[in-house]
Amino acid sequence: MKFRKAVSIVLAFVILVSSCCVGAFAQNNIVKPKNDAPFVFVHGLNGWGGAEGIDGIIPYWGATTGDLMQYLQYEGYECYSASAGPLNSAWDRACELYAQIIGARVDYGEAHSKQFNHARYGRTYYDALVPNWGELDETGKIKQIHLVGHSFGGTAVRMLVHLLTEGSAEERAVTPSDEISGLFTGGKSEWVKSATAISTPHNSATVYYPLDALGIIDIVTFFSYLYAGVVGRSPLNGELVDFHMEQYGLSQVPGSNESEPLFKALKNVLANDEDTCKHDLTPKGARKLNEKLDISEDVYYFSYPFSTTKPVDALGIEVPRLGTNPIIALTAVLMGVMVFKDPDTGFVYDRAWLANDALVNTESAKHPLDEPHVDFDEDSIEKGVWNVMPVRVGDHGAAIGLFADETETHEFYLEMCEMLNALPD
Repeated sequence: MKFRKAVSIVLAFVILVSSCCVGAFAQNNIVKPKNDAPFVFVHGLNGWGGAEGIDGIIPYWGATTGDLMQYLQYEGYECYSASAGPLNSAWDRACELYAQIIGARVDYGEAHSKQFNHARYGRTYYDALVPNWGELDETGKIKQIHLVGHSFGGTAVRMLVHLLTEGSAEERAVTPSDEISGLFTGGKSEWVKSATAISTPHNSATVYYPLDALGIIDIVTFFSYLYAGVVGRSPLNGELVDFHMEQYGLSQVPGSNESEPLFKALKNVLANDEDTCKHDLTPKGARKLNEKLDISEDVYYFSYPFSTTKPVDALGIEVPRLGTNPIIALTAVLMGVMVFKDPDTGFVYDRAWLANDALVNTESAKHPLDEPHVDFDEDSIEKGVWNVMPVRVGDHGAAIGLFADETETHEFYLEMCEMLNALPD
């Protein structure tokens, strides 16, 4: 037991350093909640949710400032920390989130699964994360939720809202009506009260270009999946982390021994590159997602961009502020000097794109470029449009409390929950 605990602590630190993000658990029995619509928090790339053992070592939501979910519960807000595949595509994550929140078997879709050569079904969630979600209460009101995503979690939230609203014509075309997941039938936009994206790379990030040119992305991708395959079929799977990659046979469902041979599964994942977080986070993948995803007119959208840099006007660049996480400070420097034109698309990254949170350009975190947006006005909050909040000072990890001030972190999330809870119908 001492050895396992020691291994758990070491692995937790490795993941923390490599992803600059961490996960949290929501207890729901502290006080009677103030809110009618519960909050579901969705972690980012390489993050984890409240059901995973690593949460007991370092919480994602709150990180070094303490368990944010627990704090918000004490303040009277019903909050849940969801768990989705930390390396999975936005589509697969949305399918996992839907099944987890409503309490159902994960259905990745007949058409989608055939296209990317993986299993159609994943694990079954016998207990709903949010009981009675989407059902009518005694007054005839639909039980809604607020969705809050950090980093790539914001992209997964966008995909979930899109599918709830529009469904999938491709899935409806090939799936009998008595077999299709409710996620793909659409018509459920009223199930979501609001969608909030925190430090989300809506339009990718310029740091992709130098990392790709150096081959770093491919190397990190390979070893990330190799790590997922090794740990995902070990006793630590589910006990420490949960990769949710059973659709590819790369990891096991916690408590199960079923999986594909490691290198066969690894080869399959790498061959289906477009069904991964790596693809969705690239400039090309982000543009493709933005073309596919539509904003819902029934949902409130909010974005919280962060910046850990400050301008040096004489040089026309941005440099990291003191206090920037040193692990990712170099990427802040790189992004702060990159003014160029994408040779494939012709898109110009001008000086407006220099400010960044060390992983995501501040401009990219404001809103998808092809969707309507307005600066946040508390006296005029609109549905069906991105309400862009003022830029906050901090790096990508500080947005969830990593090496941040505890009071500032708590005030930020408490104010956010209060604002979302007060939204009119």
